[in-house]
Amino acid sequence: MDPLRQLRYFIAVAEELHFGRAAERLRIAQPALSQRIRKLESELGARLLDRDSRRVELTEAGQILLVEARDLIARWERAKSLVDKAHRGEVDALRIGVPPELAGRVLAAMLTAFENRQVRVDLQELTTAEQVRLLTERELDAGLLQYPVEVTGLESGPVVETPLGVVLPRDSPLAQRTSLTLADLSGHGLVIFPRAAAPGLYDATLRTCWEHGFHPASVQHAVNPEFVLGMVLSGRGVAFDTGLVAQKEPRVVWRPLPAGTLTWRLALTWPAAAPHPLVREFADLVVSVVRGDSTAVPAPIQDRPQRRPWDVVAGRQ
Repeated sequence: MDPLRQLRYFIAVAEELHFGRAAERLRIAQPALSQRIRKLESELGARLLDRDSRRVELTEAGQILLVEARDLIARWERAKSLVDKAHRGEVDALRIGVPPELAGRVLAAMLTAFENRQVRVDLQELTTAEQVRLLTERELDAGLLQYPVEVTGLESGPVVETPLGVVLPRDSPLAQRTSLTLADLSGHGLVIFPRAAAPGLYDATLRTCWEHGFHPASVQHAVNPEFVLGMVLSGRGVAFDTGLVAQKEPRVVWRPLPAGTLTWRLALTWPAAAPHPLVREFADLVVSVVRGDSTAVPAPIQDRPQRRPWDVVAGRQ
């Protein structure tokens, strides 16, 4: 008998917890259904259901099989759909998750570079934790994750590393230096994304700070770049960034850290089973776009801030 059909029969009984209702749902005779469930138990060598004249309950083995059976059926249905559409020359939209911190010009470059393919790219702004959940639930075809992260059942493309520096107020004594170490930040607070957004990266960042002599006096959480800037400008702490945030506000500066101190490690990641047919091609594109983006190169440090129109109006020199 077809193994997938056996699993469908088991799923019906496990969901209904009643052989009569399950048989009616499957449109087969109840004795035949009972026989097929017993055959499945025999093949697996495990009792899947506890049953008597009044009740049907899943055993521990049955609970495990129910989860796995649903996953196998979902994968098979997706595989059939992808094969059928590929045969007809059709491809589903490519649903990609990207972190909120990704530069707008990088997003635009990705979309532009993929324009010549006959597929729509649907980019969604999501944290790494949200992407992992949606990838597991097959609600995303791929996600640009911030590593380190647990990727059980997922496959990843090449990792792209972008060095981080420090964002701090322009009037800070540390702003007079051309570069900083983490130990130089001693006594300052830290503005960082919430741990729930990317637990692996959060823990690795704080661990690196401690190992290099920076024990933050306080930790403030912020996601939106404007909120990060507000926290830094109000003296709540310094922030780590690629240099993009500092370009938005003349009252802060960005200073590099020694090579290899802190980096953002990004990689496009997708379900290992029945992936979207274009996902590996998009992974290669992401690598070329991110590596070629200017955010990976520190902006030149100015000894004296440029005067801007509002400085003149306010009378600042």
